[in-house]
Amino acid sequence: MTQPQRFSAAMPGTIDTALRHRLLRDDGQEDICLVTYAPSTGATRTSALMREIVPPKPAERAVHGNASFTGDYVVRAASLAAEQGLGIALAHSHPHGAGWQQMSGPDEDAERSFAHLAHAITGHDLFGMTLAGNGAWSARRWSADAHSTEAESVRVVDSHLRVTWNDALRPVPTPQDSQIRTISGWGEQTQGALARLRVLIVGAGSIGHDIAIRLAATGLVHVAVMDFDDLERVNLDRMPTATQIDIALRRSKTKHALRQLRLAATASNPDLHGFENSICEDLGQRIALDYDVIFSCVDRPWPRAVLNQLAYSDLIPVIDGGIAIDPFADGNGMRNATWRSHVLRPGRPCMVCTRQLDPAEVTLDQQGLLEDPEYIRQSERQEPARQNVAALAISPTASQLAQFISLAVAPGGLGEPGPLQYVLSTHHLMALPTPPNAECFFEQTTGLGDARVELTNTHEAAERTRAARRRAQRTTRVRIARAGDILLTSAQQKWAAMTCPAPPR
Repeated sequence: MTQPQRFSAAMPGTIDTALRHRLLRDDGQEDICLVTYAPSTGATRTSALMREIVPPKPAERAVHGNASFTGDYVVRAASLAAEQGLGIALAHSHPHGAGWQQMSGPDEDAERSFAHLAHAITGHDLFGMTLAGNGAWSARRWSADAHSTEAESVRVVDSHLRVTWNDALRPVPTPQDSQIRTISGWGEQTQGALARLRVLIVGAGSIGHDIAIRLAATGLVHVAVMDFDDLERVNLDRMPTATQIDIALRRSKTKHALRQLRLAATASNPDLHGFENSICEDLGQRIALDYDVIFSCVDRPWPRAVLNQLAYSDLIPVIDGGIAIDPFADGNGMRNATWRSHVLRPGRPCMVCTRQLDPAEVTLDQQGLLEDPEYIRQSERQEPARQNVAALAISPTASQLAQFISLAVAPGGLGEPGPLQYVLSTHHLMALPTPPNAECFFEQTTGLGDARVELTNTHEAAERTRAARRRAQRTTRVRIARAGDILLTSAQQKWAAMTCPAPPR
C-alpha cells in the first residue's frame, strides 16, 4: 500500500468557533495560539485533527500589529501534547486576508525555527495554521528537518461542512456544458467547492449504487464505492442497471457500480474508484480515512459500528440512512414503510444514541453468528428483515442525498437538519430531535484519530466471498463470457465516440 502523500487538517465546529474568537481581534491585529492535534492516517492521506486549544499565558505572547511568542510557550504546549500522544499546531491570524493564505517571511521563519523542537518533544511534525479574516483556514506541515509541505485542504466539521481548498493542489474543476443546469442551481463557486469533495459510498446495493451515480452526474470529481459482495438475482428488482449478464459474469457490486459511474460522470477528468474491501477490515478503514464525506449504505451492525466511530474519532461526516418495510403477517398487503436519514458528526447523536445500532449485535456480527443458521435457530432469533421495493428504494436515496447537499451546500445558510424520518402510511416527514449525549462513548472519542479503539479485524465473510468470486472467474465459461463482454463494451465506446464527438474546448 502506498504511504500517505497527501495532507489535510480538520477540526470540529466548536474548535473553529473558539479559535476565531481568539484570533480575529476587534482591533484588527494578528494573534497567535497553539493547539494540540491527533494524526489520522489513511491509505494515501494523513489528517491533523485539532483537539484542544492551549491558550498563551500573558508573558508567553505579545501583540504588536503582528504577534510574537516565546519558546517557553511552545515547550509548555508540546509537553502537554506529548503526555497525550499528540502533536501541536501553531495557529495565527491574517485578519485582512481571504481564502487560502501564503506565509509572510516572518511567519515562515517563526514556524521553521520551532519545527525541530516540536518534533523532538512530541514525536509528531509541527502543523502551521493560518486563519484569514473571512474564516478560511490554510495549513502546512513541518518535518523535523524544517521542510514544509502544504496541505490540500482544511475541513471544519459542523452543521455545514466548510472546506478551504488549496487551489494549487486541488484546482477548481472546469465547468462542463453537461453541468449547466446543475451549476445554475447554486453557481460556479459552490459547484467548484462541492465538486472537489472526496466522497466514498460504503455499500453498493440499491441505495448506495443510486447515490454514487447521482454524485458522479452532479460533477463530483472524486467518487468511490466500497463493497466486497457479488451481484445476485435478488438485486435485480432494485438495481435497474444490473442484468442477468452481470450475474453470469460473477461481476462484483463494486465493479458494476464503477462501470455505471464512468458512464454517468460529468466531470472533465473524473477520479473514480471501486474497492472490493470491507470497511470492517484494516485496509478498508484506512481507505475510508482518505475521504471527506462517507455515505453509509450498509445494513449489518459491524460495518455500521465502524462508520459510526469514524464520524467522531476521525472527523469524517457519515451520512446514514435506510428503509424499513412492514408487511402484514399473513403476507397480504403492507402495513407501513419508513425511511430515515441523518448525518453522524460531533454535535449530533450517534447511531447508538438514536437506537439505530445495538452494540450487542456488533459483537455477534464480528463473531459471524448473525450468519449462522444454527445459532439463529438455537437463540430463537428472527432472521433480519430484508424487504425492499424498487419503487420505494429511491426515497431513502433522495433523503440521504438531501442531507449531503444540506451539509455541503447549506441552502439558506442552515446546514444539515439532524435525523429525519418519513412515514409512508401517513405521508408524514418528522424531525427526530435526539440531543447529543455527553456521556456517549463515541462523542467522547471525537478527534482521537489513530488512537481510536480499533473495531476492524479479519472479515471472514468478505474473504470467503472474494475467494469464491476469483475461483468462479477462472472457469473457462466465465473467462470466455468476460472476454466477449470486454470486446462488446469497447465497440460500444468507439461507436459512441464516432457518433457523439466531444465538444471543442
